[in-house]
Amino acid sequence: MHCKTAIIASSYYDSVVLMRVASQLKKRQNVAEVALFMGTEGNHDLLAQVGLATPESKEAGPQDLIIIVKAESDELAESIAAEAAQLLRSRRGADQAAADYRPRTLDRALGFLPGATLAAISVPGAYAAREAARCLDQGLHVFLFSDNVALEDEKRLKATAIERDLLLMGPDCGTAYLNGVGLGFTNVVERGRIGCVAASGTGLQAVACRIAQQGEGISHGIGVGGRDLSRDIGGIMTEYALKLLDQDPQTEVIVLLSKPPHETVARRLQEFCATLHKPVVACFQGSTIAAEALQQVVTLDEAADVAVRLVRGSSLVPQFFDDPEAVAAQLHHHGGHAVGKQVIGLFTGGTLAKEATLLLSATLGPIGMEVVASGGHMVVDLGDDRYTIGRPHPMIAPENRTEQLLELAAVNGLEHCGVLLFDVVLGHGSHLDPAGELAQALTQLRSRSGRLPSVVVSLIGTEQDPQDLSEQRRLLEEAGASVFSVNSQAARFAAMLVEPACRQTFLEKTR
Repeated sequence: MHCKTAIIASSYYDSVVLMRVASQLKKRQNVAEVALFMGTEGNHDLLAQVGLATPESKEAGPQDLIIIVKAESDELAESIAAEAAQLLRSRRGADQAAADYRPRTLDRALGFLPGATLAAISVPGAYAAREAARCLDQGLHVFLFSDNVALEDEKRLKATAIERDLLLMGPDCGTAYLNGVGLGFTNVVERGRIGCVAASGTGLQAVACRIAQQGEGISHGIGVGGRDLSRDIGGIMTEYALKLLDQDPQTEVIVLLSKPPHETVARRLQEFCATLHKPVVACFQGSTIAAEALQQVVTLDEAADVAVRLVRGSSLVPQFFDDPEAVAAQLHHHGGHAVGKQVIGLFTGGTLAKEATLLLSATLGPIGMEVVASGGHMVVDLGDDRYTIGRPHPMIAPENRTEQLLELAAVNGLEHCGVLLFDVVLGHGSHLDPAGELAQALTQLRSRSGRLPSVVVSLIGTEQDPQDLSEQRRLLEEAGASVFSVNSQAARFAAMLVEPACRQTFLEKTR
């Protein structure tokens, strides 16, 4: 392989834009790698970690753009590098044409929007805490999308925010809904009577979509960041968000989504929820806490279902599947069982991956959480840091999942695999055609391997999402997938395909 490095001095680009362009160009024939990075200290370390650092790249400063291309020939590498620079210049020109002026400092931005009440921050973690503190000083609520913020900084920022009666959502907060406005990765849902507090972005999306399917809506969805209920942070923003929703006249029921809280935080949370006037439905993935003030459920869809029944004053008879007869027909379509006994799940949403792992392990036994060439079950969160070094998140660029899938097939031919389990998450911020990308990957897999295991997909979205939910479902079904609008039901269906003994439980009994 031949390598070309180009440095464009004093030319800043957003990391998401860089990753999208790199992902687009990497699809070209005979191109092995395309890396586009700003020359920050952290990015230099990243390039060294993945073996892409070059003598030229090491000379780039924080405001310089690094372009590195590995291709089959010098000519191709140079051509792709030049095309990358041209694509970025074109995008910048289009952005500048769409906006008369974009302020470069917080003070200037507030000069243009003196009535602003919220700031969204997406900068490298090393700078995120400083910028968040400046926004709090200006009396702004903060949606902190950035990750890699130190625990000490998170605790300090949240304490400052609460002292000033402000929200600090994050760090690593992917989703929120405030006053009907979505922030980050969000689906198009109506405003309604159910409020959410979530330490999970895709979890909040899944619950919001399930609520929307039943004709209800979200009053507010407040993200708190994945570490808020840890011992170090102490759940301080979760408590503040719960208090706000308890005082909100539009909110009648509250849904709380999180990983299991630390035991000391759980005790404090129990005492706090006992002081609230509104019912709280809690989904702590894989755990429950002894708390009469919380109505605890196991799955994300159950959290949504219980909340809907509470606002309507009706009762709920929970089932493992919405339509057991239709599921039985799908089993028959698959020939009654999968050819192999292995389940391989490749997920773009971490919370959805966790839920699938918990449900599958209860029936099938141990589930691995890394991409490995073995005959064991695995459910992998491809949005985890280990799989996104130098790459966009798979919800933005699902072709990263295609690469992992085809690589697995190349190693062992998926000879033991009976079921491939995927999630497809729609909405603003996500890829505009994730189902099309997955369908194309399945076609490639079938042509290379000569066979395709049973394919099961949880499709999370609403009819109003920009990707067109019905069209996304059609593409997946035409590719041979069994499609569910509920993640837990997709996981249970996968379990039934490889372990027929669990069918009676799932199809004939309530949960």
